[in-house]
Amino acid sequence: MASSYHILVASYSNDIYSLLFDPSTGSLTCTSSIEVGFHPSWITHYPGDTSLVFASLEQANGKIVVLKYDNEANGTIVAEASSGGDDPCSLLATKDQLLIANYSSGHVSVLPIAPQSPYVLEQTPTTSIALTGAGPNKDRQLSSHPHQVYLNEEHDEVLVPDLGGDRVYRFKKAPTGTWAAQSHIAYQPGGGPRHVAYHNGTLYTLLELSSTIASHRLPPQPADPSFIRTVSTMSQPPSFLNDMLVAEILIPHPNATFPTPYIYVSNRNDPSPAGDIISIFSTEAELIAEVRSGLKHLRGMAFGGPDDKWLVAGGAQGGGIKIFERVNDGKGLVEIAANNEAESPTGFLWL
Repeated sequence: MASSYHILVASYSNDIYSLLFDPSTGSLTCTSSIEVGFHPSWITHYPGDTSLVFASLEQANGKIVVLKYDNEANGTIVAEASSGGDDPCSLLATKDQLLIANYSSGHVSVLPIAPQSPYVLEQTPTTSIALTGAGPNKDRQLSSHPHQVYLNEEHDEVLVPDLGGDRVYRFKKAPTGTWAAQSHIAYQPGGGPRHVAYHNGTLYTLLELSSTIASHRLPPQPADPSFIRTVSTMSQPPSFLNDMLVAEILIPHPNATFPTPYIYVSNRNDPSPAGDIISIFSTEAELIAEVRSGLKHLRGMAFGGPDDKWLVAGGAQGGGIKIFERVNDGKGLVEIAANNEAESPTGFLWL
C-alpha cells in the first residue's frame, strides 16, 4: 500500500489543484496548482494512464485541455481543442476518442485522441450529435442538456442523461467508429436526469430537479428497461426543494474489504450548519444512512485508495475538501482529513 496519495481537484476557479493525502497522519495538503482557463469543472484520465488527464472548461465555446502529470502530481498543459459546444460538463475517455457532454448547447461531441503526442488528433470534434427535448421546468428544461457521458461496460454502451429532456439516451458505437443513440429511457416529467450509475443489471438515475433516485432493470439493447421504483435522496426532503438538489451518485465495485455494494449520493445546498448530506443506500434503493459532510454545495466526490476505502468530497461554496473513510462495512463514513486551500472544488481524480 502506498504511504501517500495524489488527488487532482477540478474546480469552478481557473485552476486544477494537486493534493497530497497521507493517511498515516491524516494530512491533506495542496502541493501545486495549474491555471488552465475558466471553470475546469470535470477531469478524467486516459484509460490505463492516470498521468494523462483531460479537463473540460465549462464556458461558452467550450474547450478541452489536456495535461500531463509527473510523479509528484505537477501538471503541464500539452494540448487544447474545442469541445464542439457550450459548457462541457462531463467527459469520457476511450482508447481513441473523448466523448463530451456539452450542457448548454445540447450536443454530445466526439474528439479523436491518442495516448501520446499530439494527444488530440483534431482541433474540433469530428462528430457532434444534437439532442432534442424539453421539460416542464421553465427555468431548467427549455431544451436538451446532456449532463454526463457514462460508460456501461457490461452492455458496451454509453449512457447520456439529458436533464432538459427527461431522458437517458443509450448510445452504441458502430463498426465505423461513429456513435448514435439507439434508444432512450423516459422519466417523470420535470425530474431532470443528471447522473447515472449501473450495477448488476440495474440502472440508478439521479434526478436533479426532484432530488430522487429512479431505478430500472436494464437489459442489453434492443430489450426495453423495466421501471422498479423512485425514492427521495433524503429521509426528510423539504416540501419545496428550491436549490436543495442532488449532484453525484457512485457505486464502488465490491471487493474483499467491502463485499456488499452500496450507493452513495451527494445532496447540495442544505441549510443545516452541519452541511450537506451524503446519503447511503442499499442496491434495493433503501436508505441506510445519512452523513453530514460539513460541506456547502457538495457537487463532486470520488472513491480511491486500497479497496476504495476513502471518499474525497468538496464543497464548491464552502467547507473545503474532506476525505472520509468507509466504516461499518460501507454503511457509514467518518471524516479523517480536510483541506481549505483549493477554491470552489467540483470534482476529483485519484492518481
